[in-house]
This record gives sequence, C-alpha cells and structure tokens, in this order.
Amino acid sequence: MAPDQQRLTPAERADLVAYLDGELDDARSRAIATKLTHSTTARREIEVLEKTWELLEYLPRAQAPEDFTARTLTEIQQLTHRGDQRERAVLLTARRLVMGGAWALATLLALSLGYAATRWAWPDPTARLSRDLPIAEHLDEYRDVGSKRFLQELADSPEFGVDQY
Repeated sequence: MAPDQQRLTPAERADLVAYLDGELDDARSRAIATKLTHSTTARREIEVLEKTWELLEYLPRAQAPEDFTARTLTEIQQLTHRGDQRERAVLLTARRLVMGGAWALATLLALSLGYAATRWAWPDPTARLSRDLPIAEHLDEYRDVGSKRFLQELADSPEFGVDQY
C-alpha cells in the first residue's frame, strides 16, 4: 500500500478523540500528526470524525428534569439512612451476641462453683462407706460382743492378755 494510502491502526483510531482534544502525550500526538501528514486516507478518517463531532452540536441536548437534583439528593440520603440502619442492626446484633455469651459464661461459672461447693461441703456417702468397710464387714461379731467392758475383761484375762513369751 502506498504511504499516502495508509490507514490508522486500531490503537491510533482509539486515540483520535484525545488527539483532537489535545489530551495525548507528545510522542503519541507526534506519531498521529506524522501519519496524518503523509496519508490522505488517514486525513479523510480524521475529517469524518471532525464532521461527526460538528453534527453532534446540532442535536438537541438532553435536559434533566427540574427536580433531578432534589430526587438525587433524596435518594442519596435514603441510601445513607439505610446504611446507618444496617450498621445499627449489625452493632445491635453483635451486642446481643456478646451479652448472650457473657450470660452463658456467667451461668457456666455459677454452675461450676455450685458443683464444687456442694462436693466440698456435702459429705460423699460412698466415701464414708468405703472408709468404714472394715467395721461393716465385722459388724455381726461386734454385736455379739455386747459392750466395751466385756472386751476390756477379755484383754485383762490371762488367755487373751499380753503375751509373756
């Protein structure tokens, strides 16, 4: 293709609006200007784009309704208010969870302390039975003895007294 017939590349075509508005950096702006200088096809593309922009000036401009600003601000306030409500709901829920956890912990602590105090203050009947087991095993024999005086007499008698060996 002849140099005067070169078309703009897709990247250059994407930069045309910025070129026309003077918003491109120097290097890219010089590259497009050079191509426009050497290529009649590229100049036609930019002329078409300029004419299109000029024709857009003739179109009627869209007008925002008179209450647009008020409606927009009201909507923003409502969204902000909803956000505040959500934040309050999250904080309230978190507070309830923390309070519930604290009550559960306090209840567990009270039950544990109550159990420990009961175990310490209340005698364990099975411990007493195991401690008195030797007496319970010979209870019938002790009942046959009758009294302590009888046992004392047996101890003093020569048959059951202290061994003299």
